[in-house]
Amino acid sequence: MSVLQALRGFKVVAAIPFALCSLCAFASADKPGDGVKVMPAFPTFMEERFHGEIAIEGLRELGYNVQTPKETEIPTMILAVSYGDADFTVDVWDKLHDNFYQKAGGDGTMVKVGDIVPGLVQGYLVDKKTAEANNIRYITDLQKPEIAKLFDTDGDGKADLTGCNPGWGCELVIEHHLKAYGLQKTVTHVQGSYFALIADTIARYNDGRPILYYTWMPQWVGGVLVEGRDVVWLEVPKTDLPDGKNDVDTSYKGKNLGFAHDKIEAVLNKDFSEKNPAASKFLSLIKVSSDDVAAQNLKMHDGEDKISDIQRQAKEWIAAHRQEFDGWLQAARDAAAQAK
Repeated sequence: MSVLQALRGFKVVAAIPFALCSLCAFASADKPGDGVKVMPAFPTFMEERFHGEIAIEGLRELGYNVQTPKETEIPTMILAVSYGDADFTVDVWDKLHDNFYQKAGGDGTMVKVGDIVPGLVQGYLVDKKTAEANNIRYITDLQKPEIAKLFDTDGDGKADLTGCNPGWGCELVIEHHLKAYGLQKTVTHVQGSYFALIADTIARYNDGRPILYYTWMPQWVGGVLVEGRDVVWLEVPKTDLPDGKNDVDTSYKGKNLGFAHDKIEAVLNKDFSEKNPAASKFLSLIKVSSDDVAAQNLKMHDGEDKISDIQRQAKEWIAAHRQEFDGWLQAARDAAAQAK
């Protein structure tokens, strides 16, 4: 064999691994999370799972090995992210859950990113028929025993307000409001499993009885008890929040509802975020409209409420928003490349 033949042979052999390595590099850039296990943490109730499944699908497309999510109450969920028992959650309300966030370590152990579900509204509602018949506009109207008695469901003469689960952020605000607006003697905050309680509330409405309840939007309750048709929001006389930060926007359609406008954010364990710029970037870009969340929640109320249903709904949403979703993925890949 001549020297030229030997060199030619060497080039052919060398070209094969070079090509293979180029393909490997491309695959790695496409899936920067390859080989990385990720543990999500979500609330126990399914009404806020939809955008979580969208997040999971995106992380998997980036190569991450997403584990079966931990499901727990919100304060524990945030603690899990802080301690590193979970890597991220996409279910933290910026203002409503800030007390939990700060107590769990705040910015020292975690990173808040994104604007996943904007435009969250909360407040108190009564059925429109009772409100109009008795000129009920303000939550403070319930100071009057004769008004409070209209919403009495257990015979003790006090109004029964369908409220929040123990441990939810809204529990703190409602309990504060009862004191701040002088309602402790005339209103009972009924607590338990919110969605079981709200089902009983809807049943009372369907029976033609007065109802008084707390809720938030978007979620399916607003699609069943429709604002302006079935129910009306109660106003507060002035903003009065537990943390004393009363300069926030609490108005909605010209009414002061007493709860700060809010948004859902992603919260990541700080160490995980620093080591996984692709995941951090992707989670920071997810955005699902209030209308889309409300529509999905209504499907759940109508029976499509299994985890398999929610996962399918998430995939359908991604398919309908594929171009935008792909943009988030590419930005995540770019972030990983820049961090190298």
